[in-house]
Amino acid sequence: MSRTPSSLPGPGRAVALLSGLALVLSLLLAPPAAAEPLARFFRMGSGELHLVNHRNNREARVRLLAPDHSLNEAALTEVDRVFGFPTQEKGEHISPRLLLLLSYFADRVAPGRTIHIESGYRSPEYNDNLRKKGGNAARTSTHLDGLALDFWIEGVDGKQLWELVRAENCAGVGHYGGRTIHLDTGRPRFWEAATSGTRTPEPDENRHLTLATLYDRYLPGETVRLSLSSVSTFGFGVVPLVRFVTEQEADGPGRPARLDLAHSGSCRLLPDRASTRFLDVPLPADLAPGRYRVRLAFCERPFARMPEAVLSNPIELVDRVVASQPQPGGSRP
Repeated sequence: MSRTPSSLPGPGRAVALLSGLALVLSLLLAPPAAAEPLARFFRMGSGELHLVNHRNNREARVRLLAPDHSLNEAALTEVDRVFGFPTQEKGEHISPRLLLLLSYFADRVAPGRTIHIESGYRSPEYNDNLRKKGGNAARTSTHLDGLALDFWIEGVDGKQLWELVRAENCAGVGHYGGRTIHLDTGRPRFWEAATSGTRTPEPDENRHLTLATLYDRYLPGETVRLSLSSVSTFGFGVVPLVRFVTEQEADGPGRPARLDLAHSGSCRLLPDRASTRFLDVPLPADLAPGRYRVRLAFCERPFARMPEAVLSNPIELVDRVVASQPQPGGSRP
């Protein structure tokens, strides 16, 4: 029969009480369990890429994810080199969402195989020259902002890969015939050579502006970085008060938040491409966990056909950590 501390002799009772106290103290003073890493994107592959750019003959093998599954800064810089992206000038990297989306699909069709890049980053001058030569280059190409690449993988049918990406409705994907496809992180859409619309003479007038967040998932108290792309004409303004809205109430009042701008007026002008890339907004303190989009309104619009507002890609605010799963299939919404 076991004895309770009170039934033990004096010395035994003291030892039992001290042991119990030590156990309680060890539990109270133990370091907190390490939080699982946050899967920042809805679709993430292994993050291991072998890239060869046939435009500049640059090559790299990279691991985009650090051991704790955070983004590997050195790997992103190496990818920038291969893509021909001017990291220092831009103050950012080739889109991490694009790279992990590329990894996600590559892992599904040909894990470990080389990804051959036909077109990565394009400067505005290079893109204009492509258009003058009759190339399939849109005036507001996502290549200009480091959000796109044209690529192929040895042994993978381009049309089948195009159909795979198209079925997930998570990106822009184009196929012009053969083994090469275009992939970008603009709004979900798809096209073939006959429907690309790259040679249309109709003025764009900022009608295809897109708004993107740096990540897909955020924790309470974090700041969301917003960027505009597919801009045809700069010099318009944004309203500093943005709104986090649900899919069901995209036009509703949502939860307001103010852009972190050194500007207190009602309209902030964006004079050039650089000014559209870093629009930071803190998450509202009272925003409940869930799925949202960010609605950004425009002001001083130079064209009547330019939209009055634009919605971002979906994001998720989580009150717990969603573990990264860097494996084929990734982490889906």
